[in-house]
Amino acid sequence: MPVQLLDENSVVAYLKSRNIFSDSADVAVEILTGGVSNVVLAVSGEGRDLVVKQALPELKVAQKWSADQRRAIVEANALQVYQEITPENVPALVECDPERFVVILQRAPRSVTNWKEDMLAGKILPVVAGDVGEILGKWHKNTSAPLILDQFQEDTLFEQLRISPFYRAIALRHQSINRRISSLIDELENNKTALVHGDYSPKNILVSSSNVPIILDFEVAHAGNPVFDLGFLLGHLLTKSEYVGTLTAKTKIAQSAYSFLQRYEQSLGRPASPTFTWHVAAISLARVDGVSPVSYLNPEMQSNLRNTCLGILQSEDPPSLTEVFSEL
Repeated sequence: MPVQLLDENSVVAYLKSRNIFSDSADVAVEILTGGVSNVVLAVSGEGRDLVVKQALPELKVAQKWSADQRRAIVEANALQVYQEITPENVPALVECDPERFVVILQRAPRSVTNWKEDMLAGKILPVVAGDVGEILGKWHKNTSAPLILDQFQEDTLFEQLRISPFYRAIALRHQSINRRISSLIDELENNKTALVHGDYSPKNILVSSSNVPIILDFEVAHAGNPVFDLGFLLGHLLTKSEYVGTLTAKTKIAQSAYSFLQRYEQSLGRPASPTFTWHVAAISLARVDGVSPVSYLNPEMQSNLRNTCLGILQSEDPPSLTEVFSEL
């Protein structure tokens, strides 16, 4: 039986029934937009400022994209793990309702900005990228224990939300890279050494007024290969490098990518897998030719990025990150 979805009219009664607010509380509700996989509502009252997320059974994109609502439970469990490692950079979990696939979080300060929107508007700070890399390195370094990984054996969700719409989608579109994409999928599925965030993207990173990153959206977390998170974040930076119009902005995004990788490797204590740049290209290509393409690239930008990524994926050896960003 389908789970009833919350909305701005029903969420207050729901929260009062779970004793989040008292029966007499005056609660304000705000619809938060921008996401495609959840109902997201901000609620405030009685001195509490919260966000309510409920997983949708089908994502709001042009092509059909179904996903198990159980990912809300995964998000709650991952939040608790990451909270112990970097409490300043993760929202506090208030409650999880596993029956209705609802997660309730402490809302970030109202003064935060979204890192993706900052970059698209020309506010590009490599120091933020460096901090984002350090956070990820800490997560990957401190989540390799079997006790943690055994809780996040989520192959089905990762296939539904990442392998199929990103990797398999571009392999179907571009036969020339079939073998390369198959090898990258094998790498992701067979070398599970850390708790992988799975959606480590600028859109899911808030930046405080003092430039402290706050990471969101943990529903794709899984025991997996850390190289995916590297490819996902850097693939989005590569995509944004194609969008920005000036050499200065492109240089700052490249510097952000280098800072991210350097701080990540320092935090992790070892070099990243050399194949990560192939994953960067795969993710970036999927933002043009996958199930959920970005909306901000015009046809010429899409063509340029497509050609760049195909060239990288067809190369005999994975290029360096410097070589990747020099392609644009």
